[in-house]
Amino acid sequence: MYYDVIDPTSINKQGPDIGSQYRTGIYYIEETDKNIILNSINNLQKKYQNKIVIEVLPLINFYPAEEYHQDYLKKNPRGYCHIGQDKFDKAKKAKDNSKKNNSNLRERLTELQYYVTQENGTERPFANEYYNNFKEGIYVDIVTGEPLFSSNDKFDSGCGWPSFSKPIQKSSIIEKDDNSLAVKRIEVRSKNGNTHLGHVFNDGPKNLGGLRYCINSASLKFIPKEDMENRGYKDYLYIFDENIK
Repeated sequence: MYYDVIDPTSINKQGPDIGSQYRTGIYYIEETDKNIILNSINNLQKKYQNKIVIEVLPLINFYPAEEYHQDYLKKNPRGYCHIGQDKFDKAKKAKDNSKKNNSNLRERLTELQYYVTQENGTERPFANEYYNNFKEGIYVDIVTGEPLFSSNDKFDSGCGWPSFSKPIQKSSIIEKDDNSLAVKRIEVRSKNGNTHLGHVFNDGPKNLGGLRYCINSASLKFIPKEDMENRGYKDYLYIFDENIK
């Protein structure tokens, strides 16, 4: 689908849009994926006379697009610029096979991390990595690296799991009804990774909005503030600007 909706021979231009933000690229987390991507591009090159200029680099940063770009085609059913209706019809028929082979995740994650994130498990209270961590920094999805929560919004709820009053961006999470226990709960998952994170309750501090996002440490990776720029999260340092807290 990706190759169908881009001009892979154009640098910083797609359709009528011009600028570095329109550079085509494929970015990988695992080094083993690089050869797969390059082989795919080599096969694509056989269809073109001009050189393929799709950028291929390690993923060093991720952040959600603006809210008006979320679910773009639902908000703009007539489509987008150079992408025709035939491409939308093809996308509707496409199948997502990404969950069929999760052996890579089993290699990357610990047994506990896999159990919590992929099997909707829960770690033990007071015996997890971040419940009593109050250093400055952000908490990202252990699967995708997507920023989810900030130390600015973390508080000690006494429950034994990391507790936050809100996510960094509401658009980065999904909330779903959870009827797996006798008491109805609201499950919290990451939007892009579909990672099980925990649950949200309405018993949080009133002065912080009244919510308590009770999150498993095993679903998270903590990035200390002093490491954020080097780890590719420079764009999130604004969170710690005293002028906007």
